[in-house]
Amino acid sequence: MGKVMAVCISEKKGVQKQNVGSALFRAQWGIEADAHAGRWHRQVSLLSYEKIQAFRARGARVDDGAFGENLVVEGYDFAKLPVGTTFRCGDVVLEMTQIGKQCHHGCAIFEKMGECIMPREGVFARVLHGGVIAVGDELTILEEKTPFRAAVITLSDSGWRGEREDESGRAVRELVTAAGYTVTHCALLPDDREMLARKLVFLCDNHEAELILTTGGTGFSPRDVTPEATADAAERLAPGIAEALRWHSLQLTPRAMLSRGTAGIRKQTLIVNLPGSPKAVRECLTYLLPTLRHGLEILTGRASDCAGT
Repeated sequence: MGKVMAVCISEKKGVQKQNVGSALFRAQWGIEADAHAGRWHRQVSLLSYEKIQAFRARGARVDDGAFGENLVVEGYDFAKLPVGTTFRCGDVVLEMTQIGKQCHHGCAIFEKMGECIMPREGVFARVLHGGVIAVGDELTILEEKTPFRAAVITLSDSGWRGEREDESGRAVRELVTAAGYTVTHCALLPDDREMLARKLVFLCDNHEAELILTTGGTGFSPRDVTPEATADAAERLAPGIAEALRWHSLQLTPRAMLSRGTAGIRKQTLIVNLPGSPKAVRECLTYLLPTLRHGLEILTGRASDCAGT
């Protein structure tokens, strides 16, 4: 059981949050009057009181809200809980959606201390049910989800030959780890249809992961055969995922229409093709991951239907 030690908000992004004692949490939105509220997956940020105290013990003089956290809670090491864990505090229900985030090295805490604990210790959540949270309230875990497993496969002839680094694969691993997945398998393959199809079949049939993410090989080059290999391995297609990724990417660049990426299902594993550039990988996964978890719960039998948000 945890205890709320501070409830912090800021009306503008980029400024330190202030402890206001209590606040109204709106379902699917976040905290009333907080700049980070909105229809996205990082509506509320949480940080362990114990982690802040340990940081203070090293000489840091930081007030509640200095790390950009909304809730300071005593009693939980949030970063060790899996994404998908749900909490209740009075009427409010929160679902954890992300662990940590990229640190802005220009922040005042980093400049003074050489590090900031929020990127590795802070977590984010969305509001499933609204209400008021105040200092002193009890926060309890409703359900702790078992992490899903992910495999990451990069397709690149030049990477296979050792002529360039696998930056896209690294970006995928960073993002899925932050989203609470356990990365169980990584591979760098040439743009070879048969080799990739065999790898996908092996991973799916041996239950190595619930999610396989490929990066690269989705364009118009004669060597870009990732969609074909995915179709070879898949037992069912999941066209909505590829359509949604293209739609999202089209808001950023018209070249997204040139992507041939697809998605499919084999046994209890979902395969999703991602673009080959690290930037596009980050854009696509940031959009995809918050929604994907429910689909995987349905696929693996952890949830029985698609009702609800």
